[in-house]
Amino acid sequence: MDLQLNGKTAFISGSSRGIGYTTAKALAGEGVDVILNGRDTAKLTAAVETLRSEVPGASITSLRADFAISDDVDRLCAELPHIDILVNNVGLFELKPFELISDDDWRRYYEINVLSGVRLARRVLPTMLERGWGRIVFVSSESGVDIPADMIHYGTSKAAMLAVGNGLAKLTKGSAVTVNSVLGGPTYSDGVADTVRTLAAAKSLPEEQMKAAIIGANRTTLLGRFIEPREIAAAVTFLASPAASAINGSAVRVDGGVLTTTL
Repeated sequence: MDLQLNGKTAFISGSSRGIGYTTAKALAGEGVDVILNGRDTAKLTAAVETLRSEVPGASITSLRADFAISDDVDRLCAELPHIDILVNNVGLFELKPFELISDDDWRRYYEINVLSGVRLARRVLPTMLERGWGRIVFVSSESGVDIPADMIHYGTSKAAMLAVGNGLAKLTKGSAVTVNSVLGGPTYSDGVADTVRTLAAAKSLPEEQMKAAIIGANRTTLLGRFIEPREIAAAVTFLASPAASAINGSAVRVDGGVLTTTL
């Protein structure tokens, strides 16, 4: 299926690894000029080189910025060229008891998980509307609908992200600009893999055994396994394409059936 994305330009926040990188790779494979983003210069440079080798001939550039630093975000927005596709992917997550989540934690999660998308959308949406075409996709989570008890701050920030996406979509009425969100389920991203390896080492278990034990304990998943980052990336890429022109203001579930069994 030709997604008609050749020649478009996309910026993906938090894309030096994980779901963001995999999404960038999927878009590049469709002929999109991709701008990667990360906060670590060395890791970002390595990601650019790797992606160029994985998708020969693709246009891959980068803009470094730490979304926890306001000046970095201001500079990024000033340097950002015209883009056709914005993927708001950057985000934090952690397991933490509610009573130990400090006010600073709440502010940091809101700053990075919510305001990152707000500030980028404020920069690009007016131009998209003027030019008559554009796509904004928020990479949210099923945790924004079914808030986990052990990371309430994360779930709340993802709920706010869904609200922002829904509100922005209403500003696109009558245009060829769309704003949608993806509700990802338990995904074996690089960050999750790091956590699983740490837990496995602490219990002297192989990574695959710990991985199976964790997803096995989640009795709500119909998929019965972790979602692969490429599966999230495929949904984001479709929503970013002209083929998804009738999808706007939606929260598209790529959750492995988690919400089906919990709601």
